[in-house]
Amino acid sequence: MIFRSLISRVIILTLMLLSTGIGIFTLFHVQREERHLIEATRESAELLLNTVEKSIFNSMAVGNSSDVQAILERVGESRQLAHLRIFHPDGTILKSSYPQEIGLRVNNNDLSLFANQQQDGIYQIGGEPMLGMVRTIVSDERCYACHGEGHKVVGVLNLNYSLNEMMRRIGETSKFFLYSTVVVVSLLALGISFILLRFVKRPIQAMAAIMARVEEGDMTVRMEPNLNDEIGVLMRSFNSMVDNLERAQGELKACHYQQMERADRLASVGEMAAGIAHEVKNPLAGISGAITVLADDFAEDDPRTEIVREVLGQIKRLDKTVNDLLYFGRPGEPEFNFVDINALVKSTLFFISQHPEAKNIHRIKELTRDLPAVWIDEKQIQQVLFNVILNAIQAMPDGGTLAIETDLAERNDERAVRVRVIDTGKGITDNEMEKIFVPFHTTKTQGTGLGLSICRQLILQHGGNIQVKSQPGSGTTVTIELPLATGRGIGPDNKKR
Repeated sequence: MIFRSLISRVIILTLMLLSTGIGIFTLFHVQREERHLIEATRESAELLLNTVEKSIFNSMAVGNSSDVQAILERVGESRQLAHLRIFHPDGTILKSSYPQEIGLRVNNNDLSLFANQQQDGIYQIGGEPMLGMVRTIVSDERCYACHGEGHKVVGVLNLNYSLNEMMRRIGETSKFFLYSTVVVVSLLALGISFILLRFVKRPIQAMAAIMARVEEGDMTVRMEPNLNDEIGVLMRSFNSMVDNLERAQGELKACHYQQMERADRLASVGEMAAGIAHEVKNPLAGISGAITVLADDFAEDDPRTEIVREVLGQIKRLDKTVNDLLYFGRPGEPEFNFVDINALVKSTLFFISQHPEAKNIHRIKELTRDLPAVWIDEKQIQQVLFNVILNAIQAMPDGGTLAIETDLAERNDERAVRVRVIDTGKGITDNEMEKIFVPFHTTKTQGTGLGLSICRQLILQHGGNIQVKSQPGSGTTVTIELPLATGRGIGPDNKKR
């Protein structure tokens, strides 16, 4: 539980780093102190050994061998000296500060120093650390009377210096550093804990409580920074953010109210338009029938026949406008069924090919074979395809290329059938792109501007999606995505044809 708190993790990590750092420093210092003490002990022992060596050599040079034993015993009274002896190269002790060991063999460590021609070494004797030193005693002309002629080793001067005192001092130094480390780490832990709890944890807890109130929708709360540190800057930034949120919330509410009022007005306008359309549709039918009856009485070469034909064309255009208004206001409920989208595209293209404006258009079909069926109203989606393809053809009055593609697509982690209608027309400007789905907006001299609005309404009613991408001068691409029929899979062959 304690490791879930950021403050606890910071404190523990800091203490671990401090302890590790001080521990490494202590170890380095203790090793360094140990090397210095050993070196100082070696120098003292070497000085003592040289002094003893000279004294022994002077006594033996005048033939006073008894003085050698006295020198060894007198020097060996020092507490730091464990042994001071002279042994034969074969290891037999000849003279010693402890007379009782004369005639015995020297320990293997001291004999190894002589055998390996080493001056000194550190080892354990009876569980006690020792500094062992050896010096060979070589005869010269003054020794020929007793030891014969020639330079030869007549003995080995051996000194064992106890390191107990040095180890005791090192132990005391280590304990001092250990206690100092504990005290320093404890004081730092208390200091860091106080600083973090007082100046970090409490402000963060206060900020969390205020953030919770803002999350619940209370935009009146503000923080009161008491210091100019990072926490104070964060509090002031939070207050600024809440100010912006409160202002944005007010703007959104005002915009929402405006949208609601506009939606109510549009709904009223829609209902009124549908009512007017109903009232206009029947008289138009009557007028059209009456004019047709009257026209039957005219002769073929009667100039009024052309006028009647023009009037009937305008009545037909008004009737289409009324039908679009009715359909936009209350589109019919779709009758869903399993439909092969490729077959629907082919039949739609067949009807489009009969249109007079499609004569100069080169058509390309890239339909993926074995597409799964889609769950749609065939008539409504054919109306959408017809409208979109006709718009593409009308965007190329001087001719061009119309491409129709079908394939599978991933949509919101679900598969869908995708239809692309691509033309090489003049394209749509950014300003016009924002309005293409707006009802009654059109750039044509004829039409109601409801075509794409009705298309999008029908596609959304099927749970699909319609998108338009265009680049002025490079054509337009309309993409329609329709959900797959439940339970239908992908065919084995997705090649294009």
